[in-house]
Amino acid sequence: MKIVFATNNPNKLKEIQSLMPAGIEIISLKDIGCTEDIPETGETLEANAFQKARYLKEQYGYDCFADDTGLEVEALNGAPGVYSARYAGPERSAEANMAKILTELDGKENRKAQFRTAVALILNGEEHLFDGKVEGHISEDKQGEEGFGYDPIFLPENNLRSFAQMSMSEKGAISHRGRAVRKLVDFLRSI
Repeated sequence: MKIVFATNNPNKLKEIQSLMPAGIEIISLKDIGCTEDIPETGETLEANAFQKARYLKEQYGYDCFADDTGLEVEALNGAPGVYSARYAGPERSAEANMAKILTELDGKENRKAQFRTAVALILNGEEHLFDGKVEGHISEDKQGEEGFGYDPIFLPENNLRSFAQMSMSEKGAISHRGRAVRKLVDFLRSI
């Protein structure tokens, strides 16, 4: 089975490909000639995931899936949430986003946070939604060199290492995206 994953993020593509079993091949947007930024104007992760998947289906005709992920920090009333990628501005700088959160949490005891991922699938004219969540907390400073986005400041539940201190397979085994993608994979295997 071949299916398009609606992302221009090479890190996300690599992570998703590592979670797929033999027999399911992920095709990138680059592979189908899609180079434009796909709109993400929804108010929820689920709305953004479906917006991207529907855009790809309507513009290119491919069965596909798309995801949207948000970091939700309790002391920041759930921010950055759906605005995680552009929290510190439209340039989508991971460094600036992390710096902003660390500054906003400076001196705060409550550093609880969670990552949530919504995966929208359009397959054979039907829409499906899969989700994943991992709880944890925000570290005092950046830790690790692996991963991307907020990985250096997020320590998942029951773990003393950040996502950025884990290998891709270690992260995938417990991450929000890994949990959502496993649900997607189980569904694809069942059809």
